[in-house]
Amino acid sequence: MTVEIRVLRGDDDRSPFRSGDEALDLFFHRYAGQNQFRHHIGVTYVAVEEERIVGFATVAAASLDADDLPSGRRMPPYPLPVLRVARLAVGESEQGRGLGRALLRFCVELAEKMRDELGCVGLVVDAKPRAVDFYRGFGLIEVIEAEGGAQARPKPTMMFLPLAAVPRRP
Repeated sequence: MTVEIRVLRGDDDRSPFRSGDEALDLFFHRYAGQNQFRHHIGVTYVAVEEERIVGFATVAAASLDADDLPSGRRMPPYPLPVLRVARLAVGESEQGRGLGRALLRFCVELAEKMRDELGCVGLVVDAKPRAVDFYRGFGLIEVIEAEGGAQARPKPTMMFLPLAAVPRRP
């Protein structure tokens, strides 16, 4: 079966989707559409198989202070553009098929496009405690925030992937 990743549409039926994480499901059912279509603060991409949503990732443009980034390179002393993966989830019955990996790879490709067209130094994720190892497997590294950040409990771990570390495709 082929999974297509595309932008969320206003007429997509999100109600059957269940990831096993109540907060992620509540966001997807109630707020993903509002944030995308009314407030324009993020865009949700859905993984669709046979017209059924099997996963999603919500992204937004963001910035980080150069001091917060463990890139190893000297960066300008002003906020640097990044792509934030605000939410990422896979349906309970679909977990273990590599859909989370496909959605994250899609987000990296969006960040690369953003880098080439607008400027972007990397990808940032606020990882829930049980997802930290998943993101580490992609090369994301933990970042210590000087201030701000999500106020959720348990506190997520901010992780960063510098695009300079992602091999360029021809």
